[in-house]
Amino acid sequence: MKIMKFGGTSVGSAERMGAVSQLLPTQEPVIVVLSAMSGTTNHLVQIGQQLAQGDVAQAESLTAQLEQHYKQVIAELYKQEASKDKGKQVIEVVFSEIRACFNHPFSPASEKIILAQGELLSTQLFKIFQDEKGTPSVLLPALDFMKITPDEEPDHAFIRENLRKLLDQYPDNQLFITQGYICRNAKGEIDNLKRGGSDYTASIVGAAVKASEIQIWTDINGMHNNDPRIVKNTYPIAELSFDEAAELAYFGAKILHPSSILPAQQHNIPVRLLNTMEPEAAGTTISSKRTGNKIKAVAAKDGIIAIKIKSSRMLLAYGFLRSVFEVFERFKTPIDMITTSEVAVSLTIDNITYLPEITEALQRFGTVEIDTELTIVCVVGDFMEDKPGAALKVVQSLGHIPLRMISYGGSKNNISFLVNTIHKEDALLSINEGVFQEREENHA
Repeated sequence: MKIMKFGGTSVGSAERMGAVSQLLPTQEPVIVVLSAMSGTTNHLVQIGQQLAQGDVAQAESLTAQLEQHYKQVIAELYKQEASKDKGKQVIEVVFSEIRACFNHPFSPASEKIILAQGELLSTQLFKIFQDEKGTPSVLLPALDFMKITPDEEPDHAFIRENLRKLLDQYPDNQLFITQGYICRNAKGEIDNLKRGGSDYTASIVGAAVKASEIQIWTDINGMHNNDPRIVKNTYPIAELSFDEAAELAYFGAKILHPSSILPAQQHNIPVRLLNTMEPEAAGTTISSKRTGNKIKAVAAKDGIIAIKIKSSRMLLAYGFLRSVFEVFERFKTPIDMITTSEVAVSLTIDNITYLPEITEALQRFGTVEIDTELTIVCVVGDFMEDKPGAALKVVQSLGHIPLRMISYGGSKNNISFLVNTIHKEDALLSINEGVFQEREENHA
């Protein structure tokens, strides 16, 4: 069985939904994972924000706008009146669900109910489209099998068992459609896998059914070697290892949700990144295959905060780092980079939710300094320790840029640099010139 996930731009209009339908195989079983149509989730977020501020009138106005948009989608998507009537019924139910949240105090639970409606809309409308074409399909409600634990991690055993029960009810069907992003939490309430979570859904589902392949369809030709918004003439990387792709996704490559690599990697399921606008393009294949000792790509992650704890008590003190890490564990804040000296430890985070509490807790160890508006520039490849020269080439290309921190050796796939965000574009351009220029000319 193959998994095919289509993002918001891929199903962003009636025309795009029709194009997606043409990409589906007819001779092999496939689970199609759909995001909300492009712009929908942002619109739903705005509705929730207005409700949180107590402005029900503005929330209703935004809801009416979105409802009218979907009525237009139905008019363009379907040819038969019977299909249009089914689409109108879907819209009526979904928007009644949204408006039901207007009638009681707004809460995180009602916000998640509202945010779930985008995927519920796109999948039901796509199912009706398949029916109109005469293509047999089954809608698998993600809320019937996709569940997270109290720690907000996928409940893989529950997902595997309940998804298999649903699939077993339709042994003769080849095409299944389900929602990305949405799930239920440990309390049974509607929840989600956070923004970009449809990729994660596809990978979790792929692992649950032991898929032959997971395809992530977006609007660009795979993962590029640099940020195409900043650097000209970037090119898609044909092959990446799971570890390389995970590093790039975590450190800023927006094409792929950072969490989506692990389930596929654990079950050795290849992941392909493909372009719905150019389906003939090769894209990027992510697998367990090692692709040689070379630098593959660079990504940048903004919004980084550096924390420096300076204390003479660090000298020869065992247990010091453990005590520091326990602070971040207590406040559920992951650390990206870390460097140490005899009297100081510097580290970075990208979540400021508990920064005041973290700062206060760390002050009992020594002087705490906080720096903001920083960026991690991550260079990814296969940096074998017995192959000299690769790291030197990267560092030399950044020789004119002040480097706040360097992390090398923690992974054979990653060299990371911390710079002021004002130097981000210069860093990406310099690495492109110093490392990728020759390959770019070959791809021109």
